[in-house]
This record gives sequence, structure tokens and C-alpha cells, in this order.
Amino acid sequence: MPGLDRRGTDVPGLDRRGTGGSGAGGSGELGSATVVVLAVIAVVMMLTVSGLLLASAVLASHRARAAADLAALAAAGALIQGGSAGVACQRAVKIAEANHAHLLSCVAVGSEARLTISVSVGAAGLGVATARSRAGPDPAGGPDSVGSP
Repeated sequence: MPGLDRRGTDVPGLDRRGTGGSGAGGSGELGSATVVVLAVIAVVMMLTVSGLLLASAVLASHRARAAADLAALAAAGALIQGGSAGVACQRAVKIAEANHAHLLSCVAVGSEARLTISVSVGAAGLGVATARSRAGPDPAGGPDSVGSP
């Protein structure tokens, strides 16, 4: 099928799509590379967003563990210094808030403190990360085993 030039005259060998009838691109796949590139870009974007959400959740988990450990140490320190369970838990609340966390539970018995802490995940709708920690003297009463072979 002959094509037309700008003046409307027939030009032999020129397809109406603007390509040669027997040359490259005559198979009707014009623009298919654009679709493939857009699909690749969409997949890369989805993987990037998924990776960022996963990183946000992992970060919240680490923050919750650190806040729980620090708050438990503060509470146990207050108990060892002779403070009441209420004073120990108040110290734990202050430390948790300083680490952008929320104290969910605080159990202080003797010179041992057990805490549960939660931290909101950065992205909305992903929930919270929780961590538990215990601080106080060795329950077995033996020497500290850190650094022992």
C-alpha cells in the first residue's frame, strides 16, 4: 500500500505509517519498547518502595530494643539505689519518652525490672514495633558470665 507525502502524492515504498513496507519496524510493533521501559520502571519503583518500608520497620525494631534496654537499666538502677517500684517505672517512662517510645508495661520486683516498650513505625499504617527487656542482678546469683570462655 503506497504512502502519501506532504503534498498528498503517492510515494512508492512508503507505508502510510511512515516506515518502509519491507524495512525495519514494519511489523506493527512501533512503541512496544516504551511499554517495556514503563513496566521496568514500575517494577523498580515498587521494589524501591518495598525496600524503604522494610527499612523503616527494621529501624523501628532497633529503636524499640534500644529504648527497652535503656529504660530497663534506668529502672533497675533506681531499684538498686533503694527506690520504690513506682520511682523505677517513672524513670523508665522518662527514658522511653526520650527515645520516642511508649512504655507498655513495667514490672519492678526486688532489684529487677521487666519492661515492654513500643515504637511507632515511621510510615503510617505499618503498626508498631515492640520490645521487651529485663535488667537487674543475675537471677542465679553467680558471677557475671560476660567475657567468660
